[in-house]
Amino acid sequence: MTTPAPSGAADRAPLPMPTARTVLHELYPDAACELDFTTAFELLVATVLSAQTTDVRVNQVTPALFGSYPTPEAMAEAEHAHVAQILHPLGMGARRAERVIRLSQQLLADHGGEVPDDQDALEALAGVGRKTAHVVRGNWFGQSLLTVDTHVGRLSARFGWSAKKSPLAIEKDVVAVAEAAHGDTDLTLLSHQMILHGRRVCTARRPDCGACPLQEACPQVGVA
Repeated sequence: MTTPAPSGAADRAPLPMPTARTVLHELYPDAACELDFTTAFELLVATVLSAQTTDVRVNQVTPALFGSYPTPEAMAEAEHAHVAQILHPLGMGARRAERVIRLSQQLLADHGGEVPDDQDALEALAGVGRKTAHVVRGNWFGQSLLTVDTHVGRLSARFGWSAKKSPLAIEKDVVAVAEAAHGDTDLTLLSHQMILHGRRVCTARRPDCGACPLQEACPQVGVA
């Protein structure tokens, strides 16, 4: 059930993208991917593993995982039971192990062991969807791409940028807002900044609007 918007909120203009860029950059100038990685392969695997768990928990198991299997070649030949044991703390260890081993085999068979910078090629890999592909392309290959997680989706609604529900529809709406604004918007950076703001200030249950520098410009859509 949608939380009713405060009085007048529905009539307020969306948060201007230039204002959002400026304020969020002041708040989170060093916002970045919170997964630990040193190679494109490590980022890809870590992002696949982050589905239905947290970056913190993934970072707890990847040192052991990449210590044993640092490359697609090593992971492709890994013993399933050993990988599953390493990934057990994340839950669904056997399924996650099967996924990253299969992904590694596909990288070898289809891309010579290299992680591709291509949306369709990435999404063809085991366990990789649009969000994971955007994380890899944005954070390793330097593309400007919006990654819509629960925080980005929630803030996009509250900022008045999108009333849609699906991640793809939200992405299209926010990209349109960014393209209509003056100045270039680094959508990869914006994603990270929105995620941090969603975790620290604009939380799901009790957004701290009184402490938010965006309060005056934000329509606060859906905030009780």
